[in-house]
Amino acid sequence: MPFPSIPPNLLRALSERGYAEPTPVQAAVLQPEAAGKDLLVSAQTGSGKTIAFGLAIAPTLLGDNERFGSGPAQPLALVVAPTRELALQVERELGWLYAYTGARIASCVGGMDIRGEQRMLRQGAHIVVGTPGRLRDHLERGNLATAQMRAVVLDEADEMLDLGFREDLECILGAMPENRRTLLFSATIPKGIAVLAKRFQLDAMRIATTSATEAHGDIEYRGLQIAPHEVERAVVNVLRYFEANGALVFCSTREAVRRLHGNLLERGFAVVALSGELSQTERTRALQALRDGRARVCVATDVAARGLDLPDLGLVIHADLPHDSEVLQHRSGRTGRAGRKGIAVLLVPHTRRRTVERLAAGAHVKLAWGQPPSAEEIRSRDQDRLVAEAIQAAAEPTEEDLAAARLLLAEHSPELLAAALIRSLRTRMPAPEELSGGGPGTPPPPRAARDGRDAPSDSGPTPGFPTDVVWFRINVGRRSGNADPRWLLPFICRRGQVTRGDVGKIQISDRETRFGIAANVAAKFATAARRADGKDAEIHIQAIAEDEQAKYRPKNRPHSAGKR
Repeated sequence: MPFPSIPPNLLRALSERGYAEPTPVQAAVLQPEAAGKDLLVSAQTGSGKTIAFGLAIAPTLLGDNERFGSGPAQPLALVVAPTRELALQVERELGWLYAYTGARIASCVGGMDIRGEQRMLRQGAHIVVGTPGRLRDHLERGNLATAQMRAVVLDEADEMLDLGFREDLECILGAMPENRRTLLFSATIPKGIAVLAKRFQLDAMRIATTSATEAHGDIEYRGLQIAPHEVERAVVNVLRYFEANGALVFCSTREAVRRLHGNLLERGFAVVALSGELSQTERTRALQALRDGRARVCVATDVAARGLDLPDLGLVIHADLPHDSEVLQHRSGRTGRAGRKGIAVLLVPHTRRRTVERLAAGAHVKLAWGQPPSAEEIRSRDQDRLVAEAIQAAAEPTEEDLAAARLLLAEHSPELLAAALIRSLRTRMPAPEELSGGGPGTPPPPRAARDGRDAPSDSGPTPGFPTDVVWFRINVGRRSGNADPRWLLPFICRRGQVTRGDVGKIQISDRETRFGIAANVAAKFATAARRADGKDAEIHIQAIAEDEQAKYRPKNRPHSAGKR
């Protein structure tokens, strides 16, 4: 369906940008019934909302004219966005949409020179775009004239309330003329938005381009079950497996962002971090690196990623789980935008599966459950990638390249040279991680396949196990942590800096797990096991008291230390 009747100069701009027909939200706000009315619109992030409200307010601003007047201009429209990045993005979008109308568009956002904004407002602007705090500042300073305002748009209104801008929004809306149009655009319509709409809108038309029970159709959701201590390694494998042009990884705290950012940098990823502790200059530099392709991964907190719109963002990873269904939607909605497909991956520790199932149900999302990609799966997929990259690298060689190739072929076989090219390309790829895998969603292996590591304590010695051991306990069990030898054994080895051959029987009960460590490395193990960080901090390992050691030893096995 082509665009309905809109001002010809806007239609020209759309045509030049390749817009042949409106998106659902654009079609909805352009229907005849919506003309001139206040609108309360809920639509998915990335559905074309900026163009939608730009088109919706055009007749209100232009009337029967094709262009704005050339004389001094007082603002006719105000657009309020939650973050600096989103406001500047809106300014850019409206800039090309209104390019042939003679519109002057000004931005007023935090982090920019307020005196420069003041001069711009005095010179005249037809449309002003800004963030709540900065716009309120200009209002209180008398820099922003409101007498001629014909339309006010709140973009991502739910996010602005989440960020604590209610008082600023009420101040801004209260300063506008009573006869203006008010358009509220929001991904969801929580109670706070409904209250704001009732207070500041008049007989608003409600538009919902998606059902409250309809998931974002362009996003594929995956729940990957992991061992609790392997979150960061699982992030590495997910990034390596999908190799998206752009990926956004969510952490719950600034400290978690710092740690994961550092680990990914160390492994060779082109990654930047966004958190509240960054200066505006650092934030701008990080976003520019993402937009121009120098960085492909961004690690961020929820607040730092508010209003973020990144090109080619094909993957969102929830490294730390969202605390409610709305956050799940907001985070995941950064991908699958403007008709592109995206993937949202939740890394789910064994103990959190039911929590995540509730989150998904609340967000009306269907999760495809599975395990994180293994190192072997990544290496297999790399083979195809490396061949494709090698072919691309060899495309359109210069005469100088061909001359060098002839010299090499005179001394080496084609197979050897191709292998050297593949090896050089492979060194640019971060190494995948070995994961323990397993989890409640995976059928357990037969008891015999578990190497006897959960055998009862009175069983005899098992071949291959150390016979002289010191016993330790760990504060996870079947009920208190979904303890399973498949992830416990790798965890014990990593935490205590020992090998699998140093670990004896693993005995799992409801509330704790007991295991033996070869006596010759027990002291070293005890020292290393006391050091915990990050996701491991809540898992405690301690040696069982000497007077209790005997009751955990197999009854038919002598103990070389002498005590029984």
